[in-house]
Amino acid sequence: MPSDTQASYAHTSVEMHSEMCGKTHYEIHGLMSPDAPTVVFSSGLGGAAKFWQPQLADFTKSYRVITYDQLGTNKSVGDLPANYSISDMANELAALLKKLEVQQCHFVGHALGGLVGLELGLTQPHLLQSLVLVNAWSSPNPHTLRCFDIRKALLAADRKDMYLQLQALLLFPPDWIAANAQHLDNEEAHLLNHFPDVDNLLARIGALSAFDIDDKLANITTPTLALANKDDTLVPWQRSKLLVDAMPTAELSVMEYGGHASSITVPEDFNKLVLEYLARIA
Repeated sequence: MPSDTQASYAHTSVEMHSEMCGKTHYEIHGLMSPDAPTVVFSSGLGGAAKFWQPQLADFTKSYRVITYDQLGTNKSVGDLPANYSISDMANELAALLKKLEVQQCHFVGHALGGLVGLELGLTQPHLLQSLVLVNAWSSPNPHTLRCFDIRKALLAADRKDMYLQLQALLLFPPDWIAANAQHLDNEEAHLLNHFPDVDNLLARIGALSAFDIDDKLANITTPTLALANKDDTLVPWQRSKLLVDAMPTAELSVMEYGGHASSITVPEDFNKLVLEYLARIA
């Protein structure tokens, strides 16, 4: 199941360099020149680079593409402190970009990854040529917090199987789930045997739940596309509108279909929207 906890995809035939920077596993796809325009993809709660597999074939034609496993997820092994924050995640990515000598990049972040982008926009804007925030938010909202409270309760009850089933309900539209039922069953069985460290997962949920920069959004001047989905069952699409209303150089694009993970469910539409925006910014 392509998911925000861990993802499993067919291999895309593109040139790729995979390595570690400290504890951070990263991959470079597509154009290999350090001078090539660069797109950095940052995943949601699961933190895995593999989440962006459906984007690689289209984006690597014109860009140097960097994906990475966030600390404490997938191949980036590490124990996260209980007070772990979005600021910590942004600093970890900034350290990776410095190591790779990336002067500026286009940043595409999904959900939690979008929060990382917002933090970079506040604290290290020199790194950003543009921001694409996919189903992201700038402060907690009651609906999304309820969803994460249920996730935490399932983890406390050691119902990892139900956690994974709920995850699909939060990520994908109902008809997509129905059409991919057998695949989801197979992937959930696999993920159950490769479940992430629960303490790290709870620390990451705590970080995204505490993130609140509503009063600072006007200070983010990086050109920004807030991309939302009307049928997102985890994050109300109006949270993206709130971003755009407060940020001086942001614009809103709302997709009618795709759920919370439209980069997976409708990758052609998703890729087209983002690539067209990056071309305009360039």
